Amino acid sequence: MKLRITVAATFLAAAATAHAQSSVTLYGTVDSGLLWQSTAAANFLPIASRNPNLGHVFRFKDGGIYSSLFGLKGSEDIGGGYKINFRLQGSFDSGTGKFTLSDTANTPALFNQIATVGVSGPFGKFDAGRQLAPMAYALAETDVRNAWFFGSVLTAWLTMNQQSGWTANSTNGSIGALYDSNALVYNSPSFYGVSVALEYAPGGVPGHFQGGTRESAVLKYSNYGLNAAAVYYNGHDASPFTYAGTTVPATGVNNNRFVYFGAKYTWKGISVSGSFSNGRNPANPNGNLAAGIASGDFDMWTGGLGYRFNPAFEVTSGIYYVKDEKHNQNQSTAYVLGADYNLSKSTTLYAQGGYVSNRGTMNQTLVYGQPVAVGKNTAAGMVGIRHAF
Repeated sequence: MKLRITVAATFLAAAATAHAQSSVTLYGTVDSGLLWQSTAAANFLPIASRNPNLGHVFRFKDGGIYSSLFGLKGSEDIGGGYKINFRLQGSFDSGTGKFTLSDTANTPALFNQIATVGVSGPFGKFDAGRQLAPMAYALAETDVRNAWFFGSVLTAWLTMNQQSGWTANSTNGSIGALYDSNALVYNSPSFYGVSVALEYAPGGVPGHFQGGTRESAVLKYSNYGLNAAAVYYNGHDASPFTYAGTTVPATGVNNNRFVYFGAKYTWKGISVSGSFSNGRNPANPNGNLAAGIASGDFDMWTGGLGYRFNPAFEVTSGIYYVKDEKHNQNQSTAYVLGADYNLSKSTTLYAQGGYVSNRGTMNQTLVYGQPVAVGKNTAAGMVGIRHAF
């Protein structure tokens, strides 16, 4: 009897130890608001004659700060300072409850943002699977507006994609990337504030080693209130995969390149940011307007200023300029002002307004997911609430 009790106690203790070394967390956010915008369009096609101005719009809008999402994450301590980690995360529209797009055209997915497994330890962190591209973090960390869904470096960067033929029917951008599937990403430890992130995503295209591949590198510095980043991203056979309505096989053509230099400095509640970037299609730098591609070579300049009055209340502003290097008449400048107030650690109220001057084929959006009229000046405002759990 004593032996049985001892064995049982040993197994229980081992189970308790194993449980203590592992953890799984359910998390998420719901972000909902009301949006008013002075112009609208049916889609992101940069051709005014085929995508006319539909007039002002007033609507319920998900994602004034970031998308609504839910996820699971966990880790297991395997000893020696090493952990096995996993993360599953998907976004949804809080107005309809529907899942949002994946990297397959017109197809929603449950875990459309992150689905990774990896290992972390003294060497840094390695993750495999669908995930945010390292450049996405660099953009957010060097923008006073934090790459929010309303008027930020994110919406300005998306302008390059819209002009280059991205139709927003999948998450595959034509310049740079917010998400990459089948990606292998390494993040180094920080050495005196300096760190690197390296990404490689094999394409898996038979007969073409570079077909569909993506590679990127990010060099970051974070110390003494300064965040700085340099980004290089390169892709083959990037979206769109159709040309004039015809599906184009993946052949390894290099058609997606993005470089970025940005910095943000924070001192006693004041934040200042600035950046320069160039996005281009090396295979087709001049574009093809008949195919919905205005150009393939763009410069983007950004600047931001913010002030945190207290831990709960902050005001941010930004200017975002995008220029078509091949067609000088295509230029766009957005001006944005926003305020957010934290009711608690989990709940934020926000109000945001913006004005964008679009010229030529430009259709820089003021909020992610809501097209504006091509070549038209547009104003927009949004109020909303974001709750995390």
